[in-house]
Formats: sequence, structure tokens, C-alpha cells
Amino acid sequence: MADLYQKALESERRSLWAECRLKGLAKDTPERIRIAELDGLLAKHKAKKGGESAPSM
Repeated sequence: MADLYQKALESERRSLWAECRLKGLAKDTPERIRIAELDGLLAKHKAKKGGESAPSM
């Protein structure tokens, strides 16, 4: 089953990253800060997802 939440986060991150590269934005801009937040959300989601799918023995 597709993980729509993860896909949405990754899509937003790619879009912001492309905008930052085109405009040459510095690290302290709101777009770059949002990218860092998205990285954290993705890491938490992947950890939670990995923890749930682990088989219990």
C-alpha cells in the first residue's frame, strides 16, 4: 500500500529544494528551514514505520 504521507513530505521537500537551488537561497531562509523540518518528519515517520513492520519473535 502506498504511503501517501511520506510521498507528500518527499514531494514538498523536492519542490522546496528545487526552488532553493534556482534562487540560490541561503541556509537561514524559511524555505531551507522548512526543508530541515521535513527531513526530521521523514526520519520520524520512517523510524515509526520501520518499528511497526518489524516482526516480533
